Amino acid sequence: MRKEIRINLGPLEGIPMGQGHCFRIEGEDIAVFRTRNGEIFAVENTCPHMKGPLAEGIIGDGKVVCPLHGHRFDLKTGEGSEASECVRSFEMSIENGNVFIAYVPASEENVPC
Repeated sequence: MRKEIRINLGPLEGIPMGQGHCFRIEGEDIAVFRTRNGEIFAVENTCPHMKGPLAEGIIGDGKVVCPLHGHRFDLKTGEGSEASECVRSFEMSIENGNVFIAYVPASEENVPC
């Protein structure tokens, strides 16, 4: 059984539109993005290729581009642009102006790639 933790990350305004913000949750860096159309996504912050900080990447077309080498990751699924490369993604919600993440520790999660 997965150990899912629901965490309030604070007000939506704390994440600028069109950008990412890194949150430290249970010792893990999570990149949370707010797209220009107001959607919220979260993926693990570290790119598996060169360990680039994804929260500093450019977002567009539902993807984030790693700032170190240009690999792309789907914000919804975590699927990467390279074969067998992905990052974990997390369910997000907005309630009463606050952003919530359904965080699952890495030790509890099965990443498909």
